[in-house]
Order: sequence, then C-alpha cells, then structure tokens
Amino acid sequence: MTIETTPPVRTLAPAARAVEVLGGDLTEGSLRRYLNGIPGVDAVGLEQRAAGLGTRSIKTTSKKWALDTVIELIDLTTLEGADTPGKVRSLVAKALTPDPSDLTAPRPAAVCVYGDMVPYAVEALGASHAGAVRRAGGQGGVSVAAVATAFPSGRASLKVKLADTADAVAAGADEIDMVIDRGAFLSGRYGLVFDEIVAVKEACRREDGTYAHLKVILETGELNTYDNVRRASWLSILAGGDFIKTSTGKVSPAATLPVTLLMLEVVRDWHRLTGEEIGVKPAGGIRSSKDAIKYLVTVAETVGERWLQPHLFRFGASSLLNDVLLQRQKLATGHYSGADYVTID
Repeated sequence: MTIETTPPVRTLAPAARAVEVLGGDLTEGSLRRYLNGIPGVDAVGLEQRAAGLGTRSIKTTSKKWALDTVIELIDLTTLEGADTPGKVRSLVAKALTPDPSDLTAPRPAAVCVYGDMVPYAVEALGASHAGAVRRAGGQGGVSVAAVATAFPSGRASLKVKLADTADAVAAGADEIDMVIDRGAFLSGRYGLVFDEIVAVKEACRREDGTYAHLKVILETGELNTYDNVRRASWLSILAGGDFIKTSTGKVSPAATLPVTLLMLEVVRDWHRLTGEEIGVKPAGGIRSSKDAIKYLVTVAETVGERWLQPHLFRFGASSLLNDVLLQRQKLATGHYSGADYVTID
C-alpha cells in the first residue's frame, strides 16, 4: 500500500490581482513560493527609519492643516460589548459636528461600529451618510464602517464570517473591516487565508453590483515578526483587500510607527508594480495629535502626500479626535478651554 505524502495541488479562489502577479498559476504552492520569496525585513533599518521620521516636525503655519487632515482621516470608533444604539447615535452626532463652537472643524471620514449597530449609525447620519450621498449621485458624506468576520478573534466558520459581512453590507455599511485567520497564517496555510479574503470581498457586493470597501486587519501584534507582517500585507492585497489595517485595537501591541511604515512600503511597492493604490489604516493606541502627525509625516515621506486622503489612509481611533480638537482650539486662541470643551467618548 502506498501512502500519499505529498498534499494534493489546491487551486485558490480566483482573484484578478493574483492572476496577474502570479502569472496565472493560482495554486497554493505558487502563492507560498511567491510569499516566501519576498525579501526579509531589515528590522534595525526599519526601526531607525521610523524613529527618524518620528522626529520630523510640522511648521506652525502647517499645523492647522495637519490637525484638520488628521480629523478627516479618522474612523471614529466604538467597539465595546456595552455599546448601545444611544452610544452609537452620540458617536454619529460627534462625527457630524465635532466642535459645536467651531463649525469650521472638518468631519471624520467614518464611524466604525459592530455590525448590529450599523442600522442605528445609518439612521442617525441620515442624508449625511456616504451611502445616501452615493445613491444621489454625489461624493462625500460620512461612511459607516463595520467590523465583521467574527471580530476580533476571527474564530468562526467561513459560513458565519460571510453571513456577518453580508448582513452588515445589507444594513448599509460602506466599509467592512475583516480580520484574517492568524492561526492559519502562522501555520503556513496561506491558501486558506487567501480564499477567505476573496470570499469576504465577494460578500461585500451590494445589490447594485458595487462593493463595500474591504479593510483587511492583520492583527500585527500577533504576527510576531516584521517578515510575517510583510507577507500578510502582500497576501491581503493579492486577495483583493482595498486597505490593509494593523490591528483590532484589542491586542497589544496595536499600531506602531515601524509596522505602519512597513505596510506603507508594501503599498508603495505594489503601486510601483501595478499602478494600483491601496489604503493603510493604523488602529489602536493612537491617542494624541502629536503621535498622529508623526504618521502623517511617515505617509508623506513613504508614499507621498496623495495618500493623505480618506480613501487611502485612515486612523482607527476613539479618543484621538478629542485631543485634536483641543489642539485646534489652542492654535486658534492661544490657550486650552476647560475640561468640558470637548465631549468624552
């Protein structure tokens, strides 16, 4: 009796990007060879570059532009087990009018909530919802992002993950923040991770044939090495992700400047290879305008200022907006207001 020791060739789910980059060979072996052939990360060099970029300063004349840009790039987030419709409505109210005393303050790009909270966010946004604006033939508005695919762990069957995604899209979510199966990735089952992303992307399809934007969360704090972050970034893009996102915010470390720089370098290299623009979203732990501005500098120096737009860069944050509003007020008046100047998340 002969024992089969070589696993059967497995054909991956179709993805236009992978077809192009892998030369039409969509077997898992081809994907593994491609990902394992990516050069290793010079960790020391990466951290030195990130540290250097983190020391760059913004001129006072550019400070207001930087603060307003940060606001425009925020996914204003609440992802707690104790979330209620009322809390989501309050979050939306803050997104629509970040600073009632200064109506020149821009709006965040999106609110980010659990899937079952999407209907409340859509209702509260009303005509300002990006989906409503899109259906009216316009552009802009505040998007609703929903976490899905058994966020934050990703531990569920594919059937459950797809239902989770489709339900949020049907409820009006403009964007889906999915999590990859880190267990599968770390055990080398790249094909499974690839196929799940492709399937979730298809579940983002709306009735009119358009797609909700898909952000793929790597959970970099669980990937252990920069090499894994680089491979996971390439894998997520190959499978059809519109954004690559650092973290759920539920695992430490969450977003860091070196990891975000590495992901930006992947996006830069992808753009050079294909001409396609992919977004990046650091999430978790970015609480001050000072830290956020370091990310702006890193983006501008790595992929160019063009990426400082909501369709190409986001901050996943809950308390960052408060600090930015305080800094705007300080810039305008020369002093901080009292503790009740901004609402508390």
